[in-house]
Amino acid sequence: MGALWTWAKGKIGESLSGEGLKAKVFRGSMWLGTGLITEQVLRFGRNMLLTRLLAPAAFGTMAIVSSATLILHTIMDIGVKNAIIQNPRGHEEEYVNAAWCMAFVRALIFAAILVTLAPAVAAFYGNPEITRLLRLCSIGIIADGAMSTKVYVAIKEMRFKKFAIVNHVGGICGVLFTIVLSFFIRNVLALVIGAAAESIARTSLSFVLCPFLPRLKITRDAMVDLWKFSRGMVGLSFLNLIFSQTDIFVLGKMKSPADLGLYTMAVYLIQTPTSFVMNLLGQTVLPAFARVQDDKARINRILFKTTRAIVLVGMPALVFAFFCGRALLTLAYGVRYSAATGPFIVASAVALLNLLNGQLTSIFFATGRPNLHRYSIIVMAAVMTVLIYPLVHLFGIIGGQFSCLAAVSVGFVLQAVRVHEVIGFQLLPYARTILTGAAVSLSVVAVCLGAQAFALATRPLPNLLIGAAGCLIACGISATITWRSEKLGNTALD
Repeated sequence: MGALWTWAKGKIGESLSGEGLKAKVFRGSMWLGTGLITEQVLRFGRNMLLTRLLAPAAFGTMAIVSSATLILHTIMDIGVKNAIIQNPRGHEEEYVNAAWCMAFVRALIFAAILVTLAPAVAAFYGNPEITRLLRLCSIGIIADGAMSTKVYVAIKEMRFKKFAIVNHVGGICGVLFTIVLSFFIRNVLALVIGAAAESIARTSLSFVLCPFLPRLKITRDAMVDLWKFSRGMVGLSFLNLIFSQTDIFVLGKMKSPADLGLYTMAVYLIQTPTSFVMNLLGQTVLPAFARVQDDKARINRILFKTTRAIVLVGMPALVFAFFCGRALLTLAYGVRYSAATGPFIVASAVALLNLLNGQLTSIFFATGRPNLHRYSIIVMAAVMTVLIYPLVHLFGIIGGQFSCLAAVSVGFVLQAVRVHEVIGFQLLPYARTILTGAAVSLSVVAVCLGAQAFALATRPLPNLLIGAAGCLIACGISATITWRSEKLGNTALD
C-alpha cells in the first residue's frame, strides 16, 4: 500500500506541474471536473426538489419540448465547435469570425422554424400548451447561437479554465433561477424559462471572459475550411438524435405524460454522472487527440488509457445500479419513481457503452474524419427505429431502453472496427481491457449478494451504503491494477 500511495502522489504532482500533454489534460480535467461536479450536484438537488413540487406530467411535457427542439437543432448542426478545435487555423481571427457568423445565422433560422412549427407539434401530441413552450425555447436557441466562438479557441489551446467558468457557472445560474421560479410557477413553464435563462447566462459570460467583436466581413478561405469540415458533419447530429430521442417521441405518443415523466427522470438520474464524465472526456480528450492526430501510436495509447479508466469505474457502477437502482430512485425522487427501476438499470448499461463509444467518435473528429462516424450512426438509428415500437408494446416503458441498448451495442462494434482501420488499434487487447473491468465488478456483486443473503439491505439507505462499500472495494482493486500497469510501462501519454 505504501508503494501504491507513493506512486499516486508522484503521478498527481507530475500532472500538476508538468507541461506535457498529459499534464495539460489533467489540469484541464480538474477545472472542468470541479465545474461539472458543482453543476451536476445542483441539478440533482433541483430535480429532487422539483419532483416534489411538480407533477410527473410536467417532466413528461418538458421531455417532449426538449426533444422537439433537439430535432431542429441537430438537423442544422454544422459542427462549429469541433471545426475550431480540429483545424490548425482554428485560432485565427478570420476563422473565428466566420464560425460565429455561421453559428448565429443558423440559430436565427432555427428559431424561426421552431416558432412556425410549434402549433403542428402541439397538435401531434394533443397538448396546446406545447405551442407556447416551444416558442419560448427560441429565446435560448438564439442566445446559444450568439456565444463567443473564442470559447472554443480556449478549448483548442487547452486553456480549460475559461470554458469551465462559462459553461458551468452559466449552467449553475440557470439551475438556481429555475429553483426560485418553481416556487412561483408550479408547472412546466418554470422548466422552460429556466432553460432559456441558462443559455443567456452562458452567452453573457462567454463575451465577458472571451471577448470577441463579430464582423460582417467573412474571408473566403475561412468559409471554405469551415464548409469542408461541416460537410462531414451533415446529418450526423440528426442521426444521433434519432438514436437518442426516439424513445421520448414514441413513449410520448404511446404512454401517458405521467409514465413518460417517470421514465425521463429515471433515465436522467443515470445520465447525470454519465454526462459529467462524457463532458469531461469530450472537452479534454478531443483536443488531446487533435494535437497528436498524425501520431497513430500515441492516439492508441491515449485511447487504451481512457478506455481502461472508464471500464474500471463504469463496470462496478453498472452492478451498483442493478442492485441499488430502486433504492436510489426512492431516495432521490420519492417512492412513486421506483416504478421506473427497470429503465434505470438498462439505461446504466446504455450509458457505459456510450462512454466507450464516445472515445472512438473523438478519434474521427480529431483526425478530421467526422464522415467516418456516419455509417455507424445510420445503423444505430435504423436499429432504434425498427425496435422501439415493438419493444415498448411488449415490455412497456423499459422497452425504450432495451431498444437503446441494442442500437448502441451494434454501433459500438461497428465503430471499433472502423477505428481499427483508421489507426490500426488492436481489438483483442481492447476487449481484454473491458473484460478486466467486468472481473473487477464481481467484488460489488459479492458484497451485494452477501448483504441480501443476511437480509442487511432491505431498506433503501442501507442498500445504498452496502452497494457503495462494494464500489469502494472495486476502486481499490482498480487502483492496484492501474499502478501495476504503470510500473510495467504499458501506458503513457507523453
